[in-house]
Amino acid sequence: MNKQINLHHLPTSILGENTPEPLLYAFQRKSSAHAGGGSLPINQAHFTEHFDNALSETTELSNHRCLYVHIPFCRVRCTYCNFFQHASSKSLVADYFNALMIELKWKAQLAWTQAAPFHAVYIGGGTPTDLSADQIEKLGKAICHYFPLTTDCEITLEGRINRFDEEMFDKSLEGGFNRFSFGVQSFNTKVRRSAKRLDDKEYVLRRIQELSQSNQAPIVVDLLYGLPYQTTEVWQQDLKDFLETGAHGVDLYQLIEMGGTPMKGMIENGKLPQPASTEEKAYMYQYGVDFMNKHHLRRLSVNHWARDNRERSIYNSLAKTTAEVLPVGCGAGGNVGGVGIMQHRTLSAYIEAINTHQMPIAMMTQSAASAGLLSMIKAGFDRGVLSRQLLQQHSKQDMFNYLMPLFKHWQKNGLVTVNDDYLSLTLAGEFWSVTLAQGVISALSLANEKAA
Repeated sequence: MNKQINLHHLPTSILGENTPEPLLYAFQRKSSAHAGGGSLPINQAHFTEHFDNALSETTELSNHRCLYVHIPFCRVRCTYCNFFQHASSKSLVADYFNALMIELKWKAQLAWTQAAPFHAVYIGGGTPTDLSADQIEKLGKAICHYFPLTTDCEITLEGRINRFDEEMFDKSLEGGFNRFSFGVQSFNTKVRRSAKRLDDKEYVLRRIQELSQSNQAPIVVDLLYGLPYQTTEVWQQDLKDFLETGAHGVDLYQLIEMGGTPMKGMIENGKLPQPASTEEKAYMYQYGVDFMNKHHLRRLSVNHWARDNRERSIYNSLAKTTAEVLPVGCGAGGNVGGVGIMQHRTLSAYIEAINTHQMPIAMMTQSAASAGLLSMIKAGFDRGVLSRQLLQQHSKQDMFNYLMPLFKHWQKNGLVTVNDDYLSLTLAGEFWSVTLAQGVISALSLANEKAA
C-alpha cells in the first residue's frame, strides 16, 4: 500500500456528499444494519476439516469469547422482519429443543470450549420466549453447567413481552439468566398493530415496569424509529414511555427497508402508509440522542444507552470486535479460529444433522488476514470513536495515517472530527455510522485491488 489512500479511486458512495446538512444528506440512504466484508467461502467438502481445526486449537485463543444460541420460532411474523424462519407449535418446538440440547452438550465437550471462560451468552431468535418456562430454565441451567463462564458472565434472554409472565421470569432467573432484552419497537398501539406486535400499549408499559421494578436483573428495551404511523409525536412519546417504565437500557434502531418483508408488500398494495423517509429518520435519531442526553443516560454505543451500571451490553459490544462467537442452534451464526460458521436455517436440515451426529453447518467462510483490523473498524464506528492505537494492534502499517485523507474528507463533510490519535463521530456521523464503517472497509478493499 501507499503511505496514504488515494481519494480519486473512491466513489461517491464512500466519500459522501458535501452538504450543509450532513445528518440528512451526507449519503442517499442507509442500506444495511451492519457493515461486513473480508471473508471467502469454504467448499462444503472441507467443512468438517475446518471445523475440527478451528475448535481443536487451544493455544491461540481470543481474549474474549461468547456463546450464541438461536431459537428460530415466532408465533407471529412482524411486518418489518426479514428473518422469520418457523411458526411456533408445541411439537415443533419440543423436537427442536431436544436437538438443541444435544448440540449444546456436544459443543460444550470440545477442547476449545473448555480451554477458557465465556464472557457473554446470548439467546436470540426468532423469539426465545416462545419456549416454555421449563425449557428456558433447562436451557439456562445446561449452559451454566456445561460451559466455563466468567464469574460476571452476562447471560441474556431475548424475546417478546407477550406471555412473559411471572412463572417464565422466575424460571428464567432460576436458569441463570441475568439480563433480559425485549423487542418493544414502539409502545403506541396503532403502530404496534400495524407491525403485527401482539399487545397494546397499556399492557406493555405495565409489564416492563413490573419487570424493571423487581430489580432481579437488567431489563433492556429495543425501539425502532421510522415505522408506518410512527409520527414524530409518536416517537417522542415512545421515548417518554421508555423512561417511565424504569427499564435499565434501551436500543434505538433505524427501520431498514429490506426487500421481502410483509411490510414492503403491504405498502406497495396500499395497506400501510409509507414509513419515514431517511430525512425524517435522521431527525428522529437526533431527537433520541438529545432526549438521552437531557435525561443523563450513559451512552454505550451510537445506538445504545444505559440508565445505570447494571446494564453493560457485553455481548453486543464484544460481538462487534475480535471476540470469538460459538454458534448453537438452527440459524445460528458465529466465528471461531478465523472461520465463520452459519448453521442450517431450515428445521428439517438442522434436526437431521443432529440425529445423524453431524455438525449442522450450512456455510463456512475463511476470514481474511485483515479480519482483526476490519472488526476493530466496525467496533470503533459502533462506539463512535476510532483509535489509532487499536488499529495499530491489528496492522503492521499505520492504518490511521493511511486513511487520514478519507478521514479529513469526512471531517470537511461534517461527519467526523480528527485529532492526532482519534476519529470521533459527529451527530451526523453517528447516524451514518454503519455507512462510514462500510466505507472504510470498501475503501481498503479497493486500494488492495489497485495495488494487486
